[in-house]
Amino acid sequence: MSIHKFSFPTPIHFGVGARKLVGQHLKDLGFKRPLIVTDKAMADLPLMAEFIGHLGGLDVAVYAGVHGNPTASQVTAGGAAFKAHQADCVIGLGGGASLDVAKVVGLSPTHDGPILEYAWDHPKARSITGPLPYFVALPTTSGTGSEVGRSSVVSEDDTHQKRVIFHPKLLAQTMFADPELTVGLPGKITAATGMDALTHNIESYLSPAYHPLCDGIALEGTRIGAAALHTAVHQPSNLKARSDMMMSSMMGAIAFQKDLGAVHSCAHALGAVVDMHHGLANALMIDVVMAWNHEAVPEKFNELAHVCHVKGGGSAFVAWLKELKTSIGITGTLSSHGVKPKHMARLVEIATADICHQTNPRPCTASDFEKLFKAAM
Repeated sequence: MSIHKFSFPTPIHFGVGARKLVGQHLKDLGFKRPLIVTDKAMADLPLMAEFIGHLGGLDVAVYAGVHGNPTASQVTAGGAAFKAHQADCVIGLGGGASLDVAKVVGLSPTHDGPILEYAWDHPKARSITGPLPYFVALPTTSGTGSEVGRSSVVSEDDTHQKRVIFHPKLLAQTMFADPELTVGLPGKITAATGMDALTHNIESYLSPAYHPLCDGIALEGTRIGAAALHTAVHQPSNLKARSDMMMSSMMGAIAFQKDLGAVHSCAHALGAVVDMHHGLANALMIDVVMAWNHEAVPEKFNELAHVCHVKGGGSAFVAWLKELKTSIGITGTLSSHGVKPKHMARLVEIATADICHQTNPRPCTASDFEKLFKAAM
């Protein structure tokens, strides 16, 4: 498979073996001391040693303190590692959590104040005014699309509530999308992250915001992901399916500059309250929310059914989502995944306060969220 290079707006090297190009890319730009930001599981894999081998001639340090939903303290520790190594650039290697931390790990060494003061909704929000370290991204999952996004989601350490730092300077300067990096993913992670990618594409398309460019990207991202996800889960070495899921993931992240919807508000609440994996949370909520959204924009659901080759129109598309989840091993309800009635009030509170549902095709109240969570229990 050849390497394809394009910009949208991040320069992207896409194809099998793209990871092997990173070292020469950094050398050509004069960088010498990269900090790799990743999680502990990735740091211990042979893949990491192999990747560092491709960086021959560079003085490499690794920060592997990312785990779960990334927190402010993880970012701060990464910033300290950046300073200790006297790093001159950042390589983000991993899933969405690692990439989100990598985007902002250079913020504390170059800007004043706690990291969360740069979140858009902080009462005294600071602005990113100075330059950030050169940053390249290598995704090892196909779900969040963080590699092409200009935001970083970081949780508060005490409340676990997610905060969003958003700025064009957070975009990776260059991205290397290598499907081989996803081949070793367990089936459960492939399934959950794949549903995250589909949710991004679907919710972006359903958003009432006007952005025909994103609509086109979201529909094509949905088509590609819908056709590839089952194969990627059940034939993990199938590089065509892995490539398609990586592309669908990137397209979903590009499209959601048009914004998302109520599925993500629910997922953010589940992440904060029970620390649920974001992709799994989206998967458990998507068919429930889509069944509720269908009456608001039936023509858009018909179009989604069309690109996914689902016969029977929009209502059949909702049923197809549920069948797809089962076919890739995502089963059960919120209650079977650790959500209890005592969590309900807090879930509703966080979902209602979340910004994503402001572009849901159907307006959501606290009462609506309570009904949706109960329907998913």
